[in-house]
Amino acid sequence: MKVFLIVVLVLAVIYSAMTYAANKKVERQKYRVEKTIEGIEIRFYPRAVVATVKSPGERYMDRSDDNFRSLAGYIFGGNSSSEKIAMTAPVHMEVDSAMNRMSFVMPAGYDLDNLPRPDNSSVSISYSKEGYYAAIKFGGFANNHKIEENIAELKTILGKLGYKALGGYTYLGYNAPWDVVNRENEVIVEINYQP
Repeated sequence: MKVFLIVVLVLAVIYSAMTYAANKKVERQKYRVEKTIEGIEIRFYPRAVVATVKSPGERYMDRSDDNFRSLAGYIFGGNSSSEKIAMTAPVHMEVDSAMNRMSFVMPAGYDLDNLPRPDNSSVSISYSKEGYYAAIKFGGFANNHKIEENIAELKTILGKLGYKALGGYTYLGYNAPWDVVNRENEVIVEINYQP
């Protein structure tokens, strides 16, 4: 029994190291940290090209599997040129009223003119809004409760610092669902920051 547990532990460590290394190779959305204060970062995000799908849902994780499949279908070749497009991180998730949105950021080098059109009409391509955003980080597996907790904490910190949120809060997930360790999550919101 002891040998079995040691083997399982060794395999888990190897698997974790491999997924960690693979995640570090994935292109990440660019931003510039303006400052770190009270446990949050103030960042400038330039505009980026995003593929987005909307669906009914009042919470961040509502229909997330369906939304992910639609976007994955697009980047895995479900487009006008059957082109495979590299996965990037993070995945963006937003909610407002009774709709939620999931977006994949397209790799650097793509713009609205050279990106293939989605085969799936529910996938739209657009530019994200550039601006200054406050970000709070958290680890582990994300769920609606953890996301809402971090939104509440970010709101409290922003109130203390005198910043105003200029829109809705966005959840950012950096890991594949099967990653077990070193999971990265964030909540961001555009704010009235003046450099």
